[in-house]
Amino acid sequence: MTTTFESLTVGDAIKGPTFAVSRESIRLFCDGSLDYNPLHLDDNYMKGNFGKTNFGGIIMHGMNNFGLITRMLTDWAYPAGAIHRRLETRWLKPVKPGDTIQPEGIIKAKQMTQKSRWVLIDVLVKNQNGDKVATGEAMVEFPPASSAAA
Repeated sequence: MTTTFESLTVGDAIKGPTFAVSRESIRLFCDGSLDYNPLHLDDNYMKGNFGKTNFGGIIMHGMNNFGLITRMLTDWAYPAGAIHRRLETRWLKPVKPGDTIQPEGIIKAKQMTQKSRWVLIDVLVKNQNGDKVATGEAMVEFPPASSAAA
């Protein structure tokens, strides 16, 4: 069943697919993003202290959270003809090899303008323990009612 703007209510939930984080997935993200920061590749480098933080080993790119949220929003919005327009995220906790993460969203507002219809969504990524590793806000634009019926 395709989501429609009319059927959405504040509080509706969206869930994305789970993602198993591994050294290989982190390395592949390095290759895809061209970001070879030792934070993501060198356990010895990550055994040091960074200010008041000690990660104890490599961590996943924070932008990988962003990509998982984007996939969730696109998979949900595209069948309805909607477009993911904005995403802002904050990283809360590092994600390490062996973690399994999953993006989620909760609709927090709907708005109609003369030219479009908008949904504001609180987004987050949780790990296998239910800990929030990233949070943020997204905006999805649905086509005008006349375009949706066409």
